Parts: sequence; structure tokens; C-alpha cells
Amino acid sequence: MIDAADLALVEAARDAIRRCYCAGRHVVGAALRTRNGQIVTGIHLEATVGRIAVCAEAIALGTAATAFGEVEIDAIVAVYHPDPSGDDPQPVVVPPCGMCRELIADYGPNSYIIVTGPQGDLTRVPIATLLPMKFLHPLSGT
Repeated sequence: MIDAADLALVEAARDAIRRCYCAGRHVVGAALRTRNGQIVTGIHLEATVGRIAVCAEAIALGTAATAFGEVEIDAIVAVYHPDPSGDDPQPVVVPPCGMCRELIADYGPNSYIIVTGPQGDLTRVPIATLLPMKFLHPLSGT
């Protein structure tokens, strides 16, 4: 179940990608809320060489770390902006990719991800639900 603060986070992600949408360059937006309640957004950076593209969640996390120092993530959401000329150009909530799941779990092991549930409704899930048996470095335990 999501609340008004979560809905505001979704809208912040949608607003970020609406403002910055560029077909083939920026189609995913993200919004992150810190435990202190600060909201930071980011958009994904596409690249000709796919391996060097950077996800919106990583951009939001980097922006938060730059602005506030060490960041504890309360919740994060990503949205995908479909082709604006289509029938429904509303950005839709999408789950984070595997690399972003690892990154979010590293920086916010107790964080929540807002995703679309099986009935099409928005819901919050702990990052541990999306990333069971997270990789831990054998020497450091982190």
C-alpha cells in the first residue's frame, strides 16, 4: 500500500522525465526520497554503446549523495516515458533493473521500491524482496 508521500514521489519521477524526455536519450526518470524526507530526481542517460548507459536510479542516488553526503534511502521509484505520440503518453512505473537493485540495496538496505503490483496498483516492496540473497563480498561481509 502506498501513501500520499509515495504518490508525490511517483509524480516527481514523472515530472522529471516529462521535462527531460528525448526519444533515444532520456526515457526513464526516477525519484528518491531520503529518510529525512528530501526528494531527488534523475533521468537515465542513454549511450550509443549500451554498456555505458546510466540508469535514472543511479543518477538520482549520485545526486542525493552529492547534495547531502551519505544518504539513507527511504523509497525510490522509476518511471518509463512511452512514445508521446502514442495513445497513452503517461509515464508508467517500472521495476529497477538488476544492477540498480544491487546499487539500491548497497546504499539503502532497508529501503522500499515502488512498483506496479499484480493487479496494476502501485505498491511498496522492500528492496530485499526484489533482491533475495544479495551478493556480499566474502572478505568484507558487505
